[in-house]
Amino acid sequence: MTIKTHTRREFLASVVASGATGLSGMSAFATSGTAARGSEPARLIPYGSAVRAGALATDMAYRQAIVANCDIIVPEGEMKWPDLHPARNKFDFEKADALVDFARQHKIEIRGHTLAWYGGMPDWTNEIASRADAEEELVGHIETVVSRYRGDIPSWDVVNEPLIDWPEDANSLRPSIWTRQLGPDYIPIALKTTARVDPTTRLVLNEYDIEYKGDRFAARRKALIQLLRSLRDRDVPLHAVGLQSHLFGDRALDRDALQAFLREIAALKLDVLITELDVIDYEFPADIGERDARVAAIARDYLEAVFEVVHPKALLTWGLTDRYTWVPTWFKRADGLPNRPLPLDAGLKPKPLFDVIEGFRRKFA
Repeated sequence: MTIKTHTRREFLASVVASGATGLSGMSAFATSGTAARGSEPARLIPYGSAVRAGALATDMAYRQAIVANCDIIVPEGEMKWPDLHPARNKFDFEKADALVDFARQHKIEIRGHTLAWYGGMPDWTNEIASRADAEEELVGHIETVVSRYRGDIPSWDVVNEPLIDWPEDANSLRPSIWTRQLGPDYIPIALKTTARVDPTTRLVLNEYDIEYKGDRFAARRKALIQLLRSLRDRDVPLHAVGLQSHLFGDRALDRDALQAFLREIAALKLDVLITELDVIDYEFPADIGERDARVAAIARDYLEAVFEVVHPKALLTWGLTDRYTWVPTWFKRADGLPNRPLPLDAGLKPKPLFDVIEGFRRKFA
C-alpha cells in the first residue's frame, strides 16, 4: 500500500518554533490538568476532550488550553476512515501522527476513535462486494492502524454506534458496508483483531442515547445489554462501554433505568467511560447566564446518576471550548446566537459546566 507519512521532525520543529505562549483567557481549571498532576494528593478521574488537529496547529491559545486542562485527548475525526484510509490502497497518517506526537510531547494520553463505524465511510468502500473482501479490508485497516500506534494509544473506541435508533434486539444493527457483507460478525471481528494486534490496549464499545425516558431509549438500553452479554458469552474481548452522553434539555433523564443499566454493565465486569459529553442548548433561552446554568444543571443531574452507581474511568467532553464544537452543524439556534455546549466559552473562559465536571472529578478522586 502507498502510505503518505508525516514527518515527525517537521511537526516537532513547528512546536518548538511556536514557543510557550501565554495562556490567554485560561481558568483555574488548569490547576487540575496536566500542568499540576504531580501536585494532586489523590488521582482525579482523568478529564479529556475531543480535539481538532487543524486548530491545534493554528490556534495557540486553544492549544495551550488543551495542554493545561486535559489528561486525555481524542481525535474528533482524524482517526476515522475518511482521514486515515481515503483510498483503497492508500493510508494518510499525517493528522493522526501530529496528534499522537502532540500527546506524547505533553504527556497527555490519547484515545483512538474509531475503527469500525457505519458513518462517514470513504466512497471506495462501496466497492467492497463480498464477505471475504469486507473481512480483508476491515482486518487490514485495523492491523495497519493499531500496529502503527501500538504503545501510544492505550484505549480504542473499536466499535462506534452499532445499534439502530430504535432496536428490537442486539441484532438491530445500523446498515453499513460491514453489516451488509459481514452481518453482526463485524463486531467480534473488529474486537478480536484489535486485541490480537495490541494486547495491551483497552477495547471500548461506544454508544449513545441510553439516558432518557421513553420507549426508544428503553429499547436501546435493552439491546445494548443483550449485545454486551452476547459478546461476553462468546468470549469476545471487551473492556469497557463508552457512554457518549450528548445531553438534551427537552428530554427527561430516566434516572432509575439508567442506574439499572449501569448496574448490569458492572455485573458484566465492564468499565464505563463518559466519552463525548456535551449539552445541546439550541432550544434554551438566549440569556447567557440562564443558558449556562441550565447546561450545568443538566450535566450535574446526569453525572450524579452515573457516579452513584459507577465511577467512570475517564470523563471526556466532545470539545473543550465553544470555539470548536460540532453542535451548530446539527443543532443551530434559531436566534442565530452561538451554541454554548462545552466547559469553556469561545474566549476560553470557564463556565458553570466546567465547575460541575471539576466537582465530580474531585469528589470521586
